[in-house]
Amino acid sequence: MKILKYIGIGGVILGALFATAYFIKTNNKSVIEYETKSALITSVERKTVVTGKVIPEDEVEIKPQIQGIIESLFVKEGDLVQTGDLLAKIKVVPNEQNLNSARGRLQNAKIVLKNAKIEYDRNKDLLEKGIIANQQFQNIELQYNQALQNVANSESDLEIIRSGSAGGDASANTNIRATVPGTVLEIPVEEGFQVIASNSFNAGTTVATIADMKKMIFEGKVDEAEVGKLKVGMPLEVNLGAIEDQALEAELKFIAPKGNEEQGAVQFIIEADLFLNDSIYIRAGYSANASLVLERKDSIMAIAESLLQFDRKTEVPYVEVLTGEQKFERREIKIGISDGVNVEVLSGLTMEDKIKVWNITEPIKKGDKDTEGEDN
Repeated sequence: MKILKYIGIGGVILGALFATAYFIKTNNKSVIEYETKSALITSVERKTVVTGKVIPEDEVEIKPQIQGIIESLFVKEGDLVQTGDLLAKIKVVPNEQNLNSARGRLQNAKIVLKNAKIEYDRNKDLLEKGIIANQQFQNIELQYNQALQNVANSESDLEIIRSGSAGGDASANTNIRATVPGTVLEIPVEEGFQVIASNSFNAGTTVATIADMKKMIFEGKVDEAEVGKLKVGMPLEVNLGAIEDQALEAELKFIAPKGNEEQGAVQFIIEADLFLNDSIYIRAGYSANASLVLERKDSIMAIAESLLQFDRKTEVPYVEVLTGEQKFERREIKIGISDGVNVEVLSGLTMEDKIKVWNITEPIKKGDKDTEGEDN
């Protein structure tokens, strides 16, 4: 009985040892040997990217001088024009109410003139006979001359309403000509469209938009957090969405003094002169991204940004520095500018310190791959 008892106890002990060995074997992981890196002397620059578009520096809207209907268009979008080139011709369609009022004013002026002429002739005879004084006749003559001028003005008004010009030749007003040289960007009207002239109460109908495509600017918006770091004259690198692998140089020329709130953030408009070259044809309205260097430091101590760690509670940056064989100590550091790859170290490290590469991903073993496939 004792033998069986000892055999049972021995079996239990062996089973426990076997289970322990199996558990250790199946759960044991290889020890990770962390690599280290040192600080380096390099240049770090902080950039920002501004989204915007490329537009002509100046766009001129051509508007008619009179109201009417577009009779003919002589240019199309994309044409090059010079100052004075004929763009369109307007057919004058007089307003019946205005035309009738002008006719009425002319008739009234003629009636007044007829009466003034009678008074003038009668008083002229009296003056020649010495019956009235010269001063009295001058007043009558003044009224007569004013009546003559009113008739002439009424006739001119009627002619303008009827034909678009007071001189009988309406081509000066009905012919719409380019006021600046450049490229026709847009013609928002067609033949048969009714147009109105620009006046104090209405901006008028735009017949064509002309711009000099050799003078282009980049226009974008910068967040209020970065606008304070911009200065007029800063260089930019502009990349166009429609043209790959080519960038244009530009120079910042304008920063808006007032921002506009958009989706909770204040944005400031900036403009930059583009330096064009003949190898790229730029069209108005191209979307573009401009890179600006906000801050740059040369020959400074920096580390790879991937080596940084941050305290979960205080958000203070720190690194782990090698002190012995795979032994590291936490060391808080003070950092400066970053370009997304390297970050400036202001204090807390030396060039001799070995910094732990803490975010190593352990390679997947073949056995782990097989197990993962079986689980799936």
